[in-house]
Parts: sequence; structure tokens; C-alpha cells
Amino acid sequence: MRLGRGGVPESTAFSQQLSELKREGCNLLVVGQHSGGGHSGACRHLLGDDCAGRRRLFTFTQGKRVCGCSRDDIDGDGREIVRFDPDAGGAAGDELGALGTDIVDAADALEADADGFEPAELRVCVDSLGPLFVEHDPERLFKLLHVVTARVRQADGMGHYHLRVDRDSDHVHLLEPLFDAVVEVRDGDDGAEQRWHLRSGDVSTDWLTL
Repeated sequence: MRLGRGGVPESTAFSQQLSELKREGCNLLVVGQHSGGGHSGACRHLLGDDCAGRRRLFTFTQGKRVCGCSRDDIDGDGREIVRFDPDAGGAAGDELGALGTDIVDAADALEADADGFEPAELRVCVDSLGPLFVEHDPERLFKLLHVVTARVRQADGMGHYHLRVDRDSDHVHLLEPLFDAVVEVRDGDDGAEQRWHLRSGDVSTDWLTL
């Protein structure tokens, strides 16, 4: 299967569905336990070209970062950053509720500044979901992501969410219904690789170089 722009496979079924997701908004769960380079590479592709006028929203939780963004990606106009601080006080459920509110408010601010979003203009990176599973009930995390993914779709945006676990993890099985695709990453012989699983149409790709 050939790769198109940004490392994306060009099979007819895949490209058609991916184009539809870009028009309507989509959320992608990026998984892979042992490939920090894969997470970083996928992140850079999914954030899109800076010259294309993207609006970017970064959400950072605690723990080691796997996001592929640079300081230049984060700084500057058209950027919003949300940092989750579990030590800020409040009950566990309130913490996640506050995080959801902060993310939605940040998206609203970017949309107001842009006077409305074009399809795929909003790019969201959440790095990462792992620490949230450690401290919070999975059902509460599911509710948080339901709110966030809905806001991304409402904006016709593209959100990706890092989770450093294997594809067959219980965490992935729990969250997968919220996402339009699961993107696996791994370290291959020639560098980081990716494999896409689209929920619509049950389309999967081979392992492809990032």
C-alpha cells in the first residue's frame, strides 16, 4: 500500500474514508507501548503543516511526554495549551470535569479568534491518557473523552490522543467506541511504523513506515 502526503496510505477505501473524516471531524487513538518514536512521528503528521494555518490545541497530563511537537509548534499565534494538574485540589471527578471544561473553552477561544473553523483547521493533541487511567475511574475518563471528542467533531477538527499501551489492552477496548480510528505505532527494522484501523467499514492497513 502506497503512502500519500503525511505518511497516509493511498488505498482507495482508506483515502476515501480519511477524506470524509477530515471533512466531518475525527478523533484518533494513537497506541503502542514501546515506541516513543512512533508516537512522536504520528503526532507530527497529525498536527499538520504549520504553513496551512492550523489552529492547535495541546493538552498535557503528567508523566513522560510522547508528543512530537517542538517549542515552535507550541508557541505563537493560533495555539492554546491546557495542562492537567491533579494537585490543584477537588474531588477526582471534579478534576476530570474541570479538565474537560478547560479543553472545550480553549477550543472555543481558538474558534472565536479564527471567526469559525475550516474543516481540519483545528488540530488537537492530548498527551497522554495513561496518567489519567492511573488516578481516575475508567468510566469517568470515558465521560471526559466523550465531551472532548464531541467538541472536536463539532469543529470539524482532527484530534489525536496518545495512550502508550498495546492494541489489545483493556483500556483500548474501553475507549475505542469513542474514536473514528485506532493508529498503532511500533519500532520497525527501518524506523517507526504505523498501522491504521478505521471503525467505519472495518478498514485496516498494513504496517507502513512513518
